[in-house]
This record gives sequence, C-alpha cells and structure tokens, in this order.
Amino acid sequence: MMESNTIVAAVLGLVEGLTEFIPVSSTGHVLLAGHFLGFNSPGRAFEVVIQLGAVLAVLGVYSARIWHILSTAPTDPVSRRFIAAVLLAFLPAVFVGVLAHDIIKTVLFETPMLIAVMLVLGGFVLLFVDRWATHPHYFRAEDFPLPMALKIGVIQCLAMIPGVSRSGATIVGALALGADKRSAAEFSFFLSMPTMLGAFAYDLYKNRGILDAAALGDIAVGFFFAMVTAIIVVRWLLGYVSQNGYALFAWWRIIVGSVVLLALLAQR
Repeated sequence: MMESNTIVAAVLGLVEGLTEFIPVSSTGHVLLAGHFLGFNSPGRAFEVVIQLGAVLAVLGVYSARIWHILSTAPTDPVSRRFIAAVLLAFLPAVFVGVLAHDIIKTVLFETPMLIAVMLVLGGFVLLFVDRWATHPHYFRAEDFPLPMALKIGVIQCLAMIPGVSRSGATIVGALALGADKRSAAEFSFFLSMPTMLGAFAYDLYKNRGILDAAALGDIAVGFFFAMVTAIIVVRWLLGYVSQNGYALFAWWRIIVGSVVLLALLAQR
C-alpha cells in the first residue's frame, strides 16, 4: 500500500510540474487525478505543498535575472518598480487566501464537478482573450505599471477556485491589460514565487498537527518530481507562447474538462 501511494505521489508530482506554469490549472489536474486514482492527503496539504517544487524550478531557471533585479534595486528605479509590482500583485491573494482558506480546502477542493466546469469555462475565456489581445502595449514584465500589477493580482484571486488556474488567471489578466504573450507568462512566473511560497508556508502551518511521516514522504516524492518537470516546462514555455500563443492550452482545458464531466456523470 505504501509503495502504491509513493507511485501515485510521483505521478501527481509529474502532473503538478507539467501543469503549474501553463494556464490549465495544476491544482485542478492534481485534484482530479487524485480523485480518480483514489489518493487522499491529510488536509489536502500534498496538493499545495508540492507546488514549492515548481517555485524552486523558477528560482533555478531565473536565478541570474532575479539576482540582477535584487542587486540593482538600490540604484535602478526599474528594478525597484518591478519588485514593488510583484509584491503589490501578491497582496490580494494574501487577504483572500487567509480569509477563505477553510472554504477553499474543505469545499472547493472536494468538488470535482466544479473543477471540471471551471476547466471548460476557463478554456473558452483563454481562447477568446488569446485571439482578442492582438495589440499589446507592454513587452517586458519589468515595464508593467503598478496599477496594472495590482489588477493582475486581483484577477489572480479567481484561481482560489480550483480549475481556474493561477497562471491562467494572471496571464489572461495581463493579456487583457495590454501585455504581450511572452511578458504575460514571465510576470506569471515571477508572481508565482511569493504567491506559492505564501500558500506553502500557510498551509504547512495549518496542517502541522495532522501530517505524519507517511504524508511527509508522499510530499517529498511529489515535490521532487514537480521540481524536475517544472524546470523543463519553464524553459520551453516562453518560446512556445511567443510563436503560437495560448490556444493549445485553451483547447486542452476544454477537452479535459469535458471528458472529466462525462466521467463524473457516468459515476453517478
């Protein structure tokens, strides 16, 4: 049984790493895969904590750029504004995440039908915005104005509903507010760092009393596989969306969500 759980944890880690930074909802995919594989984690901590592996992937891929931004912040107003923009975009998720944590984990995370519906609806929204946002004004994530960053942060809060997608919400928000496809993805990468680190720390604190050695072992396995696969995705994604946009991911959401809806209805 333990070996079986470890294999499932590895599979879910792969799913997390492959989907975290593309706009298809990694949490939705992991929850749905866990539902059909019969995987249950204490307090649903596994699904949140393994996201830290994906954060480390971004830190690794962007380490030189992050260091440049931090080291030049005292003298470079562009670097200072970008740090402020990321932190400002992060703040709405702090308030909503803390206030709605229990509802998110005990109700929304436990409703596969809702997740499937949001996958489909989000797919159509992404498809529309990808085709509509053809005249961008911003081509570097560092150039996003502070009010624009705050609006993206507010839109990101929609991703508290599993199936919406954190990266999907931030990318759609950025595209709708004038970003090009590459800078929208990059801002989503940078915003993921404080957002997911905050979710990791808060969820670990809330579930500190119910995580046993077996649960921590599953988390470690999922964490490792999420990190490795996320590195591959982050390196690939920017080049792909610059050339092809987000339609592939929109159709993926629509197809997967529709298939899951049919499977859930068949189970009734």
